[in-house]
Amino acid sequence: MSQAVVSLARLLVVVLFCVSGAQKLMNPAGVAAAVSGKGLPYPEVLAWLTIAAELGLGLLIALGFYARAASVLLALFTLATIVFFHNFWSMTGDAVRTNQIQAMKNLSIIGGLLMIAAAGPGRFALNRR
Repeated sequence: MSQAVVSLARLLVVVLFCVSGAQKLMNPAGVAAAVSGKGLPYPEVLAWLTIAAELGLGLLIALGFYARAASVLLALFTLATIVFFHNFWSMTGDAVRTNQIQAMKNLSIIGGLLMIAAAGPGRFALNRR
């Protein structure tokens, strides 16, 4: 039973990334525009890296294929989104509260990803790495 719960938890942690990555795949120009709007360099390259991180790493974790490494990489990606996109500490007005909530949500997700990295993907995985 506990191994089934570990596998279910692994899937639930990454469903957000898989859905978001698939949506971004349908509109990479919009992702590049958002990246550009934050003043980051090479917006087209970063847009495709974002799609690869969310969809690619999310699917690896969901399948339990090199889930530990993928979890660490996705945790680092999620931390970067806090710094560059949900940086509420440098905002004013309504944006502060909205982005603070998004940043805290991302911190919680990072916690789940680090638990996968520490505990592994569980028995129901393509591999146990």
